[in-house]
Amino acid sequence: MKEFVVLVDQDDQKLGLMEKQQAHVAGLLHRAFSVFVFNSNGELMIQQRAASKYHSPTLWTNTCCSHPRDNETYDQAAHRRLKEEMGFDCDLEFKFSFIYKAHLDNNLTEHELDHVFIGTYNDEPKLNPEEVMAYRWVDLMDLKKDIEKNPQNYTAWFKIIFEHYVSYIEA
Repeated sequence: MKEFVVLVDQDDQKLGLMEKQQAHVAGLLHRAFSVFVFNSNGELMIQQRAASKYHSPTLWTNTCCSHPRDNETYDQAAHRRLKEEMGFDCDLEFKFSFIYKAHLDNNLTEHELDHVFIGTYNDEPKLNPEEVMAYRWVDLMDLKKDIEKNPQNYTAWFKIIFEHYVSYIEA
C-alpha cells in the first residue's frame, strides 16, 4: 500500500498529497514529526533502522519519526507510529517545530516541517523488525560526542533535529 505525505507551505497550510517516495525524490516540503522518548535516568532511546528500509538503512536515529496521514493530527500520527515501530505508547508532549532540508542516499531529499514531541518510558520496546533492527538508551552528552565523532552512523535528519533539540533544551 502506497503511503502519501501532506504537502504544505511554510505556514503548514495544506497544498495537496503526494506519494511519499515521490515527495522525497522531488524534495517538496511536507509534514513530519519526530519523537524523542527518555527514561527516568534522562537517557534517550534511539533506534537503528532496519536493513530493508529504502533509504538510510542500518543508521541510528531518534526513537520514532514519520509523516502524518491526510486528516491525521501530528499527535495522532506520533502515537500511531510509536506503536507501529517500537511496540509501545506513552504520553507525548509537543515541544517545537521547524523546517529543514536534508539530502539522503539514493538521490532523495527530506524537506520537512517537523513537529518534535518528547515522552517518558521505562520498559523494553517490542521492535517491529520491518522498521527497526535495534535500540539503545544513550546519555545526551555521550550521544552528542558520538555524532560528532561518527556522523556516518546517524541519519541525516537526526543530526539536524538533535542539534535543534539540544539548542532548545539549553535555551
